Amino acid sequence: MNMRAAVMEKPHRLVIKEVPVPQIGDDEVLIKVRYTGICGTDWSIYTGKYSADRLPMIPGHEFSGVISEVGRNARNLQEGDHVTADINMSCGSCFYCKKGNPLMCPEFSQLGIHTDGTYAEYVKAPWHLVHRLPKKLDFLKGAFVEPTSCVIHSAKAMQVTIGSSVAILGAGLGALHGALARLRGAAPVIVVGRNKNKLKIAEKLGADHTISVDEVKDPVAAVKELTEGRGADYVVEAVGTTATYEQAFRMVRPGGTVAAFGITGEKDAITVYPFDLVLGEKTVVSSCAGVGNDWPDAIALLEYDRVDPSPLFSLAVPLEELESALKELRENKDLTKVFVSPELDRRKTL
Repeated sequence: MNMRAAVMEKPHRLVIKEVPVPQIGDDEVLIKVRYTGICGTDWSIYTGKYSADRLPMIPGHEFSGVISEVGRNARNLQEGDHVTADINMSCGSCFYCKKGNPLMCPEFSQLGIHTDGTYAEYVKAPWHLVHRLPKKLDFLKGAFVEPTSCVIHSAKAMQVTIGSSVAILGAGLGALHGALARLRGAAPVIVVGRNKNKLKIAEKLGADHTISVDEVKDPVAAVKELTEGRGADYVVEAVGTTATYEQAFRMVRPGGTVAAFGITGEKDAITVYPFDLVLGEKTVVSSCAGVGNDWPDAIALLEYDRVDPSPLFSLAVPLEELESALKELRENKDLTKVFVSPELDRRKTL
């Protein structure tokens, strides 16, 4: 039995073709994919920045779907369940796994980044990483559980306290960071970005102030002006450039916390002044991905509308338009989240 899939054969060569439906083992389930959200990681795979040694491969990892087959060892899952899956796979027995830190596992791999993913009609996943979706949660929001879990993982690392000021550099997923900060009782929540449309979305998701870097001389000074000259208690870097990381360290107050979230190039480096770091008693926390309990936490927040990401949703396109949508996201800065579905025959605005 075959299925349609988007196969990354080599960098800059993405082909829609017929491939065999994955055969599941006893500890796996087969999922019919409904939606997959396009992630910046997908562009990095397309350009060869990530996973070039894993090609050919089917990318895609932010997804929702319906179980169509269940391995005999799977528990509490059945055909027809609406699901998503934690994409982070580890050995379960090494030093890091036993310490509860599977992201550091030497055998760590991710669905759709290191192994075949969800830009296809079907995907297989280990049953113990599969999460049922509440029936009231639609498949679009179900496909947004993964990015929500990533932001939750960062929020837990920061441990924002009630009444603290939070500044976020970046208005893409940064808008979701703002929503989580507000939910945790932060005040004020400040989002710094360039695109006016995305800054408006950040306001819809709960930002108290937005700062356009094109309209202020110095965003660091602008944040300090909103925080009585001190700088923010917490600063989230959600862009992934050396310039914004250096701004984050200048934007945080003495005694404050910088949360590293945006992914830079592997060899990118920034200037950090130990004198300022030590005498200022500044804290740095970092987060890689949502894992473990971050997933059911994300599902709960979405199910009960504590966070509504729908203002971020821009388009849904057929599987055949994946490559053009990847390029469109780079060219049209007004687009935020774009989803791909093998069940669509034409694109639709969300």
